Amino acid sequence: MVNFTTSDGLSLHYTDEGAGLPILCLAGLTRTGADFDYVAPHLSEHRLIRLDYRGRGQSDWDANWKNYTLPVECRDVIELLDHLSIEAVAIIGTSRGGLNAMGLAAAAPTRLLGVALNDIGPELNPQGLSGIMTFLGRRPATKTHDDTAQALEKVMVGFANVPQSRWLEEAHKHFVNDGDGLNITYDPKLRDAVEAGGDIPDLWPFFDALAGKPLCCIRGAGSDLLSAETLAAMQMRRPDMIATTVPDRGHIPFLDEPEAVRTLKTWLGQMT
Repeated sequence: MVNFTTSDGLSLHYTDEGAGLPILCLAGLTRTGADFDYVAPHLSEHRLIRLDYRGRGQSDWDANWKNYTLPVECRDVIELLDHLSIEAVAIIGTSRGGLNAMGLAAAAPTRLLGVALNDIGPELNPQGLSGIMTFLGRRPATKTHDDTAQALEKVMVGFANVPQSRWLEEAHKHFVNDGDGLNITYDPKLRDAVEAGGDIPDLWPFFDALAGKPLCCIRGAGSDLLSAETLAAMQMRRPDMIATTVPDRGHIPFLDEPEAVRTLKTWLGQMT
């Protein structure tokens, strides 16, 4: 286990593998670095760094749930880069990870080489946000990983032609057996932080802060969070942005789909 200690005393877990161009993988709201297991083999020629945010995975929970915010998570990222003596990284940001990447572009632009956004943009579909709140902070009703895998196949919006083995992998990644069935792998107080967050600010200035940096966006064709219209607006603003839509995927693509891999490799080629 590899950890570093933040300026406010939390121990955060990360992995650091490979050599070459440093790529920092930032996961979604409730997720961990394990989200990037599927794409990792396709990025083996690079240095892949994955962080579990505070309150998630193998990182410490924060005694003050009000610290589960984007600004604090961005500060944690900067402190991780300082800990590793890395001046600048490319970021693959999945969902909330993409929001953090945009925040870093505004707050610390010299620390970013480029950004890949996985099913996230500066406008969030209210339908997708409502869907997140149906499960956020709550343990699943299912009691086994097999049952959870079957449930995921039925409830994951926009997904098709996903083998049951992949849903079983997802169930094992994101739920642990605590002796009383399955439980979530993050602090349930994350729900309180999201509910207390208030209205989402205008995120377009944060997207615009990515100007001049290699940028790509991968969207699930059935995504209920990133609409096709928002992706088109992003391309109008950044005609040089590499964009792809992955069929049979919702929020979020796994990133090992051929379309996603091609996009990431093209984007990385702009920095190597």
